[in-house]
Amino acid sequence: MTSSRELRRAFTTFFAERGHTHAPSGPLVLTHDPTLMFANAGMVQFKDVFTGKEKRPYTRATTAQKCIRISGKHNDLENVGVTARHHTFFEMLGNFSFGDYFKREAISFAWDLFVGQLGLEPERLVFTIFGGEPGYGPADDETAALWKEITGCDDDRIIRCGAKDNFWQMGDTGPCGPCTEIHYCLGMDPDPRRFGEEPESSGRGWFELWNLVFMQFDRQADGRMVDLPAPSVDTGAGLERLAVVKQGVLSNYDTDLLRPIVDVAAEISGKKYRGTQEDDDVSMRVLADHARTTAFLVSEGVSPDNEGTAYVLRRVMRRAIRHAHRLGVEELSFHHCTAKVVELMGDDYPQLREQAALIESVSREEEARFRKTLKGGVELLDKNEVWREESGRKVLPGDVAFKLYDTYGFPLDLQDVIGAERGFVVDHEGYDAALAEARERSRGSVVSKSQATEKVFYDIREAHGATTFVGYDQERVESTLVAMLRGGERVDVAREGEAVELVTLETPFYGEKGGQVGDPGVVRAGDAWVEVRDAQIPVEGLTVLHGVVRAGQLEVGTKVSLEVDHAARQATRRNHSATHLLHWALRQVVGPTAAQKGSLVGPSRLRFDYAASKPLGADEIRRIEDLVNEAVLANTPITTDVLPMDEAKSRGAIGIFEEKYGDVVRVLTIGPSLELCGGTHAVRTGDIGLFTILAEGGLAAGVRRIEAITGLGALTHLRETRGALEASAALLKAPASEVNDRVQKLLDQQKTLQKEIERLQKELVSGGGAKDLTAEARERDGVRFLAVAVPSVDGKALREMADQLRDKLSPAVVMLGTAGADGKVALVCSVSKEVTDRFRAGDLVKRAAAVVGGSGGGRPDFAQAGGSDATKLGDAVASFYEGVGV
Repeated sequence: MTSSRELRRAFTTFFAERGHTHAPSGPLVLTHDPTLMFANAGMVQFKDVFTGKEKRPYTRATTAQKCIRISGKHNDLENVGVTARHHTFFEMLGNFSFGDYFKREAISFAWDLFVGQLGLEPERLVFTIFGGEPGYGPADDETAALWKEITGCDDDRIIRCGAKDNFWQMGDTGPCGPCTEIHYCLGMDPDPRRFGEEPESSGRGWFELWNLVFMQFDRQADGRMVDLPAPSVDTGAGLERLAVVKQGVLSNYDTDLLRPIVDVAAEISGKKYRGTQEDDDVSMRVLADHARTTAFLVSEGVSPDNEGTAYVLRRVMRRAIRHAHRLGVEELSFHHCTAKVVELMGDDYPQLREQAALIESVSREEEARFRKTLKGGVELLDKNEVWREESGRKVLPGDVAFKLYDTYGFPLDLQDVIGAERGFVVDHEGYDAALAEARERSRGSVVSKSQATEKVFYDIREAHGATTFVGYDQERVESTLVAMLRGGERVDVAREGEAVELVTLETPFYGEKGGQVGDPGVVRAGDAWVEVRDAQIPVEGLTVLHGVVRAGQLEVGTKVSLEVDHAARQATRRNHSATHLLHWALRQVVGPTAAQKGSLVGPSRLRFDYAASKPLGADEIRRIEDLVNEAVLANTPITTDVLPMDEAKSRGAIGIFEEKYGDVVRVLTIGPSLELCGGTHAVRTGDIGLFTILAEGGLAAGVRRIEAITGLGALTHLRETRGALEASAALLKAPASEVNDRVQKLLDQQKTLQKEIERLQKELVSGGGAKDLTAEARERDGVRFLAVAVPSVDGKALREMADQLRDKLSPAVVMLGTAGADGKVALVCSVSKEVTDRFRAGDLVKRAAAVVGGSGGGRPDFAQAGGSDATKLGDAVASFYEGVGV
């Protein structure tokens, strides 16, 4: 049997030996592409190369790319676990030509690898080609002829299909072209006449194994297609599917990529996996697939939450957890599945091993969180009164669906899955309306990524290229103003008082990125000058300065002088370097699970978000401060090395390596810290000055936040704290060193006095006057009734008095009222349990509360209320007797 690791290596080695550069997998999470949330194909990391926006030092490449298909038109979520082929996470093997070779070489490579190297049986292969279609061009007869020439196959093994299946295009305009697919027949007679039939649920039948895309044309805005000057090739073959063929199994879930995880799911459920379509087997396959998606997304810094990629992860995890529940697993178990993913794939994807502890903790915490509400949500679905009938169908109303999401944490698509199992449909329109109403109430809004990257900035970058950043070494530079915006529209001239956005060819201004805020400063052109308040990067590579024209008139095309605010830049440098030391210290004190989840570095303070399920203790905070300040006092030089990514990894640099750093990266050595970073930093650790933590607290589920300051900011904070301490000492007439003891003594005295007040209040009402109060009780049918206003007491004393009087008069109904110094009324009603069938405390106290302008309620045997009109307390007492009829 050929292992999946051997297949992965065989594919990339085959192409590397034929002049292809073996590029590492790009990230799953795409932070710089507004059109995609996740990488869903091997070509994603090369999009800008194919369109000519990016140049690489090679024209041939091969990769094994991590992919997720879970949203948009490539959404395989509903079929996961049901079919033998569908997954949320998979690996796509590919080879790429950027204007180098074309159809003949691509087809020859594919045939040589599949048949010559891997030994696939030629009689089990067919080849689909584009058969022509209006608007897409004529049939791709060239590819058909090449297949016949290179393979010697008969005509019946070349199948012509329409544009839907065999024509690829990046968008409505741009690169496009025909594709040809290699299909394989598994587990049955490879009759080409049966091609097109759906594979059996077991996996038997024809299925796609490799797709070769020929980027041959450039579609114009008017629909015309013109030849590309340098045609390219983009191919993709699923590793899981190739493993099925080479390992002699029918289902992807029986390969060595997935079966060990399925077996873990079977073990934790105590059930045997049989590879059928029964519910238990489907659930085990879902757990296996979703564990892979979870492990890889968490390794790239994603945590389950309610927006964007974080919500996709939450949906996947909660689907998996619900399937574990369906298997009868009651204890936390999903982390066992994700741990198996780390074990199986950690050698090929080292970030899995690096983040193994984090993957386990996130898996545990999200399962614990969902299991707290899972049972309640299932019980809600079991209630008959939540359903309605529509046209003979059982419908889950939209408001109930929203409650399942909002209160019980059931994603909408999970409700759809449960509906398919139980025979109901979800009212999506009603759900959307309830969600919109909730957002309106909270005045929330969701801003899509596309809204943050306006087309105007893409046009500017296309016309003038990316902005050259020179701010690592310079804070002042001369450049050309190439574009200017006012109110989101491009303008050529800006005048005094107008808010503008400026784009220059070079800039010393650091645009906000990687947690570091944009620089402030000034831009000058003769007598005109702009106060720059911020610098942003709305699209990759383009720095845009936001400011206000303070004097003169500014025109596009003029030479300008750009100068960063030196004091703000230096303070930001100190805080950024301190952030690296803080991250290092956290990992020393808390452990490697304290992975960075976000940061914000500015001139006034720094903020660092990290993965954790519990707060730091006071001793841990002191230890972190000590470690950072020790590194500061060492005053070691801060060095920057520009290294290839592989070398940075081998040196142990910390970073989310899946982010778009490029082929070479900046590695910052700051004392004991070694991290990838594109920001600006101090020269030596001693420049940071004093470091102190201001606050530590929870931010979201599994994420905590530290806020800290350095340098002169820390000194200011120290002086303010010392001033407050000295002011307190003056009030206490004690030295500052004794403030803590004096405050503690005052608190102890307050507790003693409070207890004495409570004792006196009880004596006042019940100690000497209880007989008088009981004497005022009225009786009817063997039950005693007492309502009375008592001197001002606190709520606890009032409740105790009512219970004491009830017990003395038992069986009895007692109501007490009191008015505080603020004019507020408090009422309590206590009823002996044996008469609660006739007299309910809640009803009686509500009646009295209405008299004093208030409301209340409680149990049948005890209730309390409040009111705002103390002048009517006597009337409230009288209403009690009217209510009980005595």
